[in-house]
Amino acid sequence: MKLAIASGKGGTGKTTVSVALALSAGKDVMYLDCDVEEPNGKLFLHPEIDATDTVSVPVPVVNRELCNGCGDCSDICEFNAIVSQGEYAIVFPELCHSCGGCMYACPENAITEEMHPIGSLIHGRAGKVQYVEGVLNIGVAMATPLIKAVKERATEDGLSIIDSPPGTSCSMVTTVRDADFVLLVTEPTPFGLHDLKIAVKTVEELGRPFAVIINRFDQTDNCVDVFCQEEGIAVLLRIPENRKVAEVYSRGEPLLSALPELKSDFQLMLSAIEDGLRAGENG
Repeated sequence: MKLAIASGKGGTGKTTVSVALALSAGKDVMYLDCDVEEPNGKLFLHPEIDATDTVSVPVPVVNRELCNGCGDCSDICEFNAIVSQGEYAIVFPELCHSCGGCMYACPENAITEEMHPIGSLIHGRAGKVQYVEGVLNIGVAMATPLIKAVKERATEDGLSIIDSPPGTSCSMVTTVRDADFVLLVTEPTPFGLHDLKIAVKTVEELGRPFAVIINRFDQTDNCVDVFCQEEGIAVLLRIPENRKVAEVYSRGEPLLSALPELKSDFQLMLSAIEDGLRAGENG
């Protein structure tokens, strides 16, 4: 099962929930940190790092001796990553989406491709948790190719916990679009509700089954509960507002260090999701 943990906004507790799920599974689990601009699952899992791989994507290279500046390459590029300025074309690697269209459009065969590094994959292990994170190089604008590289490490026959980037942009969509189930983590505030609504629309558009976890739950504002009830959205867990959670978080310790009683709740939730997916397959 590929279980993605997402949210409409940052700071709701995606990583807190992702780490707690991984530690509660009670079996070998793959933890994939796809928040490649700021991966922080390692701060709480403390994996022993054993390998680092460079991730590169193909970008065009122009042979100025062959290029006649016709502009066919820039006409086909939707992202202005290659521009003809008269005598020859100029490439902007940071804008390139590695589609290869310019190379095929060039009538002079003046364009080839070379590999351009965009980030790293870091592998490690923490007990039963196999850990993989992507780290985007500084200055690289597009995270999606690196996210795809992280997701390729997902196990085919076990549980993969996928920590998604915040928000509902391309990075989040790339992360959750083929997940078996999506958990949307939110908080009971007007901002949390506003961004949860956007996240719900996103996963519905992608056709992914999903449910909600309310973090920092208290009784003073039930706006998220009311919305979920009106929309028929399941709330699988409410993590209480508790100072102990903030204290252990500041020390780089996981949620279960503060509230160990939640471990059984996470285990029941995982079992319920797996059973629901099996029932859907059989039905």
